Order: sequence, then structure tokens, then C-alpha cells
Amino acid sequence: MIVPIIHKILMVAPTWLPMLMVATGGGHEAEAGGHGDGGHGEGPPALPSLLGLVLGHDNAIYAWVNPIYALATTVFMCSIAMIVYRKRTMIPGGLQNFVELLVGGMFTFFESILGKEAKRYTPFLGTLFFYILINNLWGLIPGGHSPSTSINITATLAITVFMYAQWTGISRLGFGGWLHHLAGSPSDVIGWWLVPLMVPLHIIGELAKPLSLALRLFGNITGEDVLVAAFVGLGISALSFMDSPIGLPLDLPFIFLGTLLSIIQALVFTLLSSIYILMMLPHEEHH
Repeated sequence: MIVPIIHKILMVAPTWLPMLMVATGGGHEAEAGGHGDGGHGEGPPALPSLLGLVLGHDNAIYAWVNPIYALATTVFMCSIAMIVYRKRTMIPGGLQNFVELLVGGMFTFFESILGKEAKRYTPFLGTLFFYILINNLWGLIPGGHSPSTSINITATLAITVFMYAQWTGISRLGFGGWLHHLAGSPSDVIGWWLVPLMVPLHIIGELAKPLSLALRLFGNITGEDVLVAAFVGLGISALSFMDSPIGLPLDLPFIFLGTLLSIIQALVFTLLSSIYILMMLPHEEHH
């Protein structure tokens, strides 16, 4: 009962209705490029975040809302890891058991893709999954803001995966083997004749991978948060004639749907990343 109450108090209080209408595109300030929670020039229309409510949307610090919430994700994950590591026991307690369950699940998942290489790459890919997932879920938490609604954040993650995959190729194949891979791995005369065509195509393909990762995550999470914000505004408008302190909870079904979408998008991003790494491994190590 506490969570729904906090959700309504924080998200749909009539005191914040003008700001919410701006954030969802319903006011003149939004049309003029004003500062809703998503109107700060970086990110979509969204519900008010705690940072914006405390500091104000014109505060210079608020321009860093996405990096701040992304940093909060990093601090949260590092804190959990340090707590579990320092208090680890042979017979795990509740938190250690839960974390081990998550890590074991990640390893099993990546083992089905990478085989014996899963042990090497699970730390990177598993961290990537949970980092993206928590970033996605921020927008569904009262007072939160999803960093995944910033193309800068998703592009940074995609570029990180791109660089990691390329480094994997260079370190595992050697620089010459990596160039051979970009050339389409030619093995006969025809293959070598096609190298001038295959190299540009492979370069374009490699560059398209981070672009698709960034845009997919950004677009889906943006749409999710905007949808929730729109139905919050609709719920407020539905009871506005009664001067009700709260609105209809029309957004709750979309919060559950958004949670599922956040998990799926984090999984898709990580799955594709693992496949990109797999494609850079020596062929005999794929099995």
C-alpha cells in the first residue's frame, strides 16, 4: 500500500500539475522549449524527477540529470557488490544468495551463446545487463529519471560495446587476423578479389551495430516513459473537475508493462553485444 500512495503523492500532486502538463507537452512553455523534466534540451518529455523538484529545472546542475542518475546506478551496483563481497560466507545469506543466483543465471545464459568463453566475458556482459536494467527502471520509480532516455547515455554504452568487441578481435585474432576478418576472411582467389568490396561493407556493418544498439534502447525506453507520463496526465485531468488531491491510476498498467519492457530491452542489448563478441572470436572457439 505504501508504494502506490508514495507514487501518487510524488507523481500526480496537483501542486505539480502545471509542470507535469509542460513535461507531457501540454503547455505553452513546452512549445517554446521550456523546462519540463524532459524539456531541458536533452531527453524526452517525462514525469518530474526528484532532482528537478529539489533543484528546479533552471538550475545548471539539472542539465546533468542523466549522468547523475547513471552515476547513482553505478554507486548502487558497486555498493551491493562490496557489501556482498565483505560479508561473503560459505553458507550464503539472503542478499549473497540472491546475488549468486543472478550471477549464476547470467553465466548459464551466456554459456549457451559463448560456450567455454562465457567465463571470460560474463563479468562484462552481466554488468552491462544489470546496469542497463537499473537505468531503464529509474523512470518507473517515483522521483526517478531514466538515463536511457538520453541518446548520449545509450550511445556511450553502444560505443563501449563496439570498442570492447574490436579489442576482443584484435587481442584474440591478432591485428592481422582482425584485418583478415574485416576483409571477409577470404580463403581463395575470388575471395581476395572481393576484398575491396568486402572491407567497406564490413566497416559499415561494424559501425551500424553500435548505432542500432543505441537507437533501439533509446527509442523504446523513451516511448515507455512518455506513455506513462501521458497517462498520469490523463488520470489527473479526469478528476480535475473535483479538485481531487490525486488522479486516476491510469498509469499503473503501463508501469507493469514498462517494467517488462525494461527487462526485455536490457536483455536484447546484452544479447546482441554477446553475439558481436562471439563474431570476433576465432572460429574454432565458437563451440
